[in-house]
Amino acid sequence: MSELHKFLFDGLPVRGMIVRLTDAWQEILARRASNTATGAYPPAVVELLGEMTAAATLMQANIKFNGALILQIFGDGPVKVAVAESKPDLSLRATAKVMGELPADARLPDMVNVNNKGRCAITLDPKDKLPGTTPYQGVVPLFGDDGEKLGKLSDVLQHYMLQSEQLDTTLVLAADDKVAAGLLIQRLPVKGEGNLEGTADKEHDHDQANEDQIGRNEDYNRISILASSLTRDELLTLDVETILRRLFWEEKLLRFEPQAGMLGPHFACTCGRERVAQMIRGLGEQEAQSILAERGNIEVGCDFCGKQYRFDAVDAAQIFTPVGDRAPGSQVVQ
Repeated sequence: MSELHKFLFDGLPVRGMIVRLTDAWQEILARRASNTATGAYPPAVVELLGEMTAAATLMQANIKFNGALILQIFGDGPVKVAVAESKPDLSLRATAKVMGELPADARLPDMVNVNNKGRCAITLDPKDKLPGTTPYQGVVPLFGDDGEKLGKLSDVLQHYMLQSEQLDTTLVLAADDKVAAGLLIQRLPVKGEGNLEGTADKEHDHDQANEDQIGRNEDYNRISILASSLTRDELLTLDVETILRRLFWEEKLLRFEPQAGMLGPHFACTCGRERVAQMIRGLGEQEAQSILAERGNIEVGCDFCGKQYRFDAVDAAQIFTPVGDRAPGSQVVQ
């Protein structure tokens, strides 16, 4: 089963997490492969999307936020957009839109940042947001401070955390067609509760205290070097106990109860007939009638889970009929 492990370094301002996505990740890939319109993802996209899904899970587990964390990569390459979403209960889903051929060894710049115009967006969408409230979103380019293209997703996200939270973060990510995994090591904030939500105390002295520690904490630097020595093959093939023992055998770890099964990372999709009906309503009645005239029905497939939703002329008429004028017992949502 997929699993998430959290730990602290006793007496040190450093925390860590390891995620291993197995059944959840394989479910995402299997659903994509069974889609006759798209087929399976190319190997390079499998690696990128798997790393994104592992990273989204780690970031969701690292914050106190009641809502969805959505990690997006988009740009000007063959991969137009890749999305990984993780909810507070660690349910997750992911998808990517690919246009064009990709070599098996394509890297991040080849896929989404050909002309250095690629972007990474992290969105926090509250579960119980008030009307008119817009989700929090941070967007960073896929290049470093000197304009150099960043070759790995981990480089992009580490850069993001340093810019947005003034917190040193080390990420090791890896994925293939069986496992998507990640290791996160982060220096704890000096004051306040630094996290992606922006709910940390934003007073100047707190920000300054965190910023002053960037790159200077010897304990974090030592642990970061150890974490960075973890290879892709080790992360994909070794169990969590072996990884922690190999990397941090000289450190005293405080372990939390692992999260697995339905309490851990698991695949789930939030699509539904009602949401699709709302989307069709957004198209407008004229556009919907045009599609019906051409195809006989409106068919929409969920990019995340592959489920197909079909609306015929009667269904479409119900969508655009005010609730009070509908025939008794009729309904759009099944």
